[in-house]
Amino acid sequence: MRYYPVNLDLHDQLVVIIGGGAVAARKARRLVSAGARLRVVAPRLDDRLAALAADASLTHVARGYLPGDLEGALLAFAATDDAALNLAVAAEAKERGILIDIVDAPRQSGFTTPALLERGDLLITASTAGASPALSRRIIGELEPLFGEEYAEAVTLLGAVREKILTEKGGSAYNERVFAELAALDLPALIKNGQRDAIDQILLKLSASGSPGPDGAEKKDPS
Repeated sequence: MRYYPVNLDLHDQLVVIIGGGAVAARKARRLVSAGARLRVVAPRLDDRLAALAADASLTHVARGYLPGDLEGALLAFAATDDAALNLAVAAEAKERGILIDIVDAPRQSGFTTPALLERGDLLITASTAGASPALSRRIIGELEPLFGEEYAEAVTLLGAVREKILTEKGGSAYNERVFAELAALDLPALIKNGQRDAIDQILLKLSASGSPGPDGAEKKDPS
């Protein structure tokens, strides 16, 4: 395995993109969605980047790259059409200990971004370690029909139930059992088919049966 998969919390973290073209625009859309403080350094911007700058979703530094532009960044992207310039940006990132994605040189990058299918908080990614981004996108395209918007609602519901169970501080054995039962349910199918009453009954039974009593013992399912 060449890369270690990880989810990063970029909320209010500075991310810098050097370059203002189509590739930079694709990176920017995800970064803004993830809550990053985005700075784009480029003489000109792709129309999509210009729209993000116009609504203050990013800060545009309207000039070419200068050493020091990465200061304070958690992540950086070298996304120009000049390979030598991208390597110069990468050199600054390495000197500052900043992870960088060099869009035209994935093997020299500190990280790469995979193809992505997003359904609310459900993220499904595909990566070929930079060998074939087109194949990664094709795989995601094949998965899209299998995972509709019902998965976004299902993940939200499961997250709310999990938070409630953990807040109530049930015993670990009880929690593990309930989490396993929740994971085994086909909530997306129930949601897609409009079976709201069935979902309510299942969740009610899970919350009522087996919940720890005052002495820590589990209650028996009255049914």
